[in-house]
Amino acid sequence: MGTSQARDVLHAVADALNAVLVCPRETVETTVLTFAAGGHVLLEDVPGVGKTTLARALATAIGGTVRRIQFTPDLLPGDLLGMNVYSRATESFAFHPGPIFANIVIADEINRADPKVQSALLEAMGEGQVSVDGQTHHLEQPFIVVATQNPIELEGTLRRNSTDS
Repeated sequence: MGTSQARDVLHAVADALNAVLVCPRETVETTVLTFAAGGHVLLEDVPGVGKTTLARALATAIGGTVRRIQFTPDLLPGDLLGMNVYSRATESFAFHPGPIFANIVIADEINRADPKVQSALLEAMGEGQVSVDGQTHHLEQPFIVVATQNPIELEGTLRRNSTDS
């Protein structure tokens, strides 16, 4: 596919999303371009402006899967990545994938998460894989994280200062 054809496809996707979404055109275009480039997006805005709807619409447009993860201070890396679970029937452990195993992952209010959870997410974003109990698991492709952050309501946000240990 040539450059002009790729540009036309990206514009068509952005136009289709803009037809069903009520959010700034620039946000839609940036998200589509970031997706096409294999990157990830951080959308900072107040609740109720269509950030999650945009991510879901993009997943529908590409025929992909989408999962939403509400980031809270008590979220653990295993809640995001998945974990090995013991089965008495087989007397062995089996990996149960977490919600990170989707084409589009909505990391809602990412700024509320513990640094360990954010670190686990960074491996997924940077390498397209996760490590659980020393085993590597590859993520679905394409893979994009659409992270959201509320700039106003920061209550419950993890903050550290120089007196924290």
